[in-house]
Amino acid sequence: MTTTSIAATALRETAGGDAGGEPLPGLMMDVPLTIRGILEHAVRNHPRREIVSRDGDEIVRETYAQFGRRTAQLAFALQRIGITPGDRVASFGWNTHRHLELYYAVPSMGAVLHTTNIRLFPEQVGYVLRHAEDKAVFVDASLVPAMQKAIDAVPALGALTYVVMGETDAVLPNAYDYETLLAVEEFDFAWPDFDENSAAILCYTSATTGDPKAALFSHRSTVIHALASGLADALGVTQRDSVLPIVPQFHVNAWGLPYSALMVGAKLVLPGDKLDPQNLCALIRAEGVTMSAGVPTVWLAARDYLRASGVQVPTLKRVIIGGSAVPPALFDDLEELGITVVHAWGMTEMSPIGTVGTLKAELTGLPAAQQRRKRLKQGTFSCIVQWKVLDEDGRAVAQDGVARGELFVRGPAVARAYYNNPQATDASFVDGWFKTGDIVTVDEDGYMEIVDRSKDMVKSGGEWISSVELENTLMGHPAIREAAVFGLPHEKWIERPVAAVVLREGMAGTEDEIRGWLAERVAKWWLPDRIVFVDVIPRTGVGKFLKRELRERFATLLTG
Repeated sequence: MTTTSIAATALRETAGGDAGGEPLPGLMMDVPLTIRGILEHAVRNHPRREIVSRDGDEIVRETYAQFGRRTAQLAFALQRIGITPGDRVASFGWNTHRHLELYYAVPSMGAVLHTTNIRLFPEQVGYVLRHAEDKAVFVDASLVPAMQKAIDAVPALGALTYVVMGETDAVLPNAYDYETLLAVEEFDFAWPDFDENSAAILCYTSATTGDPKAALFSHRSTVIHALASGLADALGVTQRDSVLPIVPQFHVNAWGLPYSALMVGAKLVLPGDKLDPQNLCALIRAEGVTMSAGVPTVWLAARDYLRASGVQVPTLKRVIIGGSAVPPALFDDLEELGITVVHAWGMTEMSPIGTVGTLKAELTGLPAAQQRRKRLKQGTFSCIVQWKVLDEDGRAVAQDGVARGELFVRGPAVARAYYNNPQATDASFVDGWFKTGDIVTVDEDGYMEIVDRSKDMVKSGGEWISSVELENTLMGHPAIREAAVFGLPHEKWIERPVAAVVLREGMAGTEDEIRGWLAERVAKWWLPDRIVFVDVIPRTGVGKFLKRELRERFATLLTG
């Protein structure tokens, strides 16, 4: 026996294996990945770092150390109102310090936090609370009337326990006051140990079609997602940052920022319910915000405000934009203001970050126009996401930036099923892969670009038209603030595109003029058959265009 084989045998025996070729078991400590671990790390290693929260008209400040004590008090209070491990606890709130305390206390005590979309219709709120089988609901004071509407629509909700966060004269059944509950509790909660695969967070999709569907995240997946999304070439959160998540905490954990920010010790700034551009920009200036995250509509409004007011936000170095494609005009305008745009893409089922549009080292020598083209794509895939792109026949397409197909993903932070919904699971999960419904291309440098959602592609005379590309082109028109393109039935071509546009304030435009402008920029057969002017484009609760509603509203426009 050689020296090498003797050493290998000894190592195998030390590890508990034999010499028969079985894989060597690891010798690393089996310490579970849990949200509690993020909390304890943050409190112990960054005790003086600040969490700043807008609470109505007041600004509330607490250090990580104070946050840790309040989170322990909340865990005691949860026990006192009857919450036990495995129970579902709903939040119905804005981005605030109390909501953040729920993010850590509920899963760290072994229960499951269900972050409920405050912009759902009352009947949908009732549906998700009942589907999740929530035992208690924490409601921001300003949202008590909205929750009461849900109770009126679904009377069974009246039997739940409610906790009101903040001061209000409105009343809910079986209600406690958040601060009164915490005031009598101790600071030394004995956090339990449990398996890292235990459920932690329950998030529902934004329901562009049908009832919302739920992804049930584990502690392990949440921690892995926070680690991966916070990397320098992902969201790039550092201890030196002041982070403002405008993306709601009810929308896929605010893209994971409440976990990745505390993981690195960043200052966290939470805007509450003051989401107008003036208040947001004032908060950015006051708190030295260096990075922020939100959907394009947020930044469209902020851009217009900054231009009109002359206000500057010199500390803001980069913004993460996701939820829908970044209009090229918005990208350019923010860059001119000195704000770097980082395009990102993901889905509720992916925890949610899937790709981030940072620029690779080998591309930094390209001309600015070519760099811009890369950065306008949705980006390169996270290190924890495996992917494939298949055509209609199930064959892999070329990675050339031209061939398109449907994107399938899998990974340690990707759901493997929908919670308590076998029918939806069967439709979306295939052989261990999640079928995203996004039609994409991936180029030779690994940059993914969404061509369209499969349900939003317009198929005219057997040929596909990308609604996303038409929308981005239309939003480059100087008079157009927003545009949504959708398909409608057509007698000859089966389906044709129609564009709904919102004009900028004080600007004018006609259908013929806009079509003529567009004809210089897209193929003739891509031109929308009609351009309709609307005051507002309907949206889902997380800011995505609700094209289903547009299709219903204008159903007979081309055939009637």
